[in-house]
Amino acid sequence: MTREGPRQACDVSADSLPLFGAGGFRAFEMHAEDVPALQRFIDANPEYYLAVTGEAPGDREAQEQFHDAPPADWPHTKLWPIRFVNEGSSMVAMAHLVSDLLAPRVWHIGLFIVATSLHGSGAAQAMYGQLEAWTRAQGAQWLRLGVVAGNARAERFWARAGYAEVRNRGGIRLGTRTHTVRVMVKPLAGGTLPQYLARVVRDRPGQP
Repeated sequence: MTREGPRQACDVSADSLPLFGAGGFRAFEMHAEDVPALQRFIDANPEYYLAVTGEAPGDREAQEQFHDAPPADWPHTKLWPIRFVNEGSSMVAMAHLVSDLLAPRVWHIGLFIVATSLHGSGAAQAMYGQLEAWTRAQGAQWLRLGVVAGNARAERFWARAGYAEVRNRGGIRLGTRTHTVRVMVKPLAGGTLPQYLARVVRDRPGQP
């Protein structure tokens, strides 16, 4: 049994305005009052955590995800916790982005989870496509993310979305497991990977 309990009829505040639409879905910036809804979503869709950390998500996972921030010495401008809702205003996906991470116009996707019930439906691709378009409209020229090597579903998804690996980092501890994480990048404004690596020294192969 999860901690979800009776589902609320509406998971979106009445005064919220969507950031963008994605087919039958809408994306909203999350605020502190949205954390309980995020926890319900995580509890109901634990597959990512089971696969990557080897553990079910804890009862503070939503709080941790909502406040997840880069290391203090990594420059950035804003955290963007985002949730997607369906036509009935129930949460069906979440994303956590960071704008201008490490360099101006480089946005980082820290997490993107879609409800298990929507896997294989094309919903993830539709939501991601509009998310990418929105970041471009906000000025992003590069998107960056890390994917756990061996998480085949995620690796296929990001490769099909146009991401390419620039380096990998071993010995990354996530929950009870230790992984190699593939750092992947996608240009949004016609740039090349060498141009990206000239901006973001940390992601050059061989850097500590």
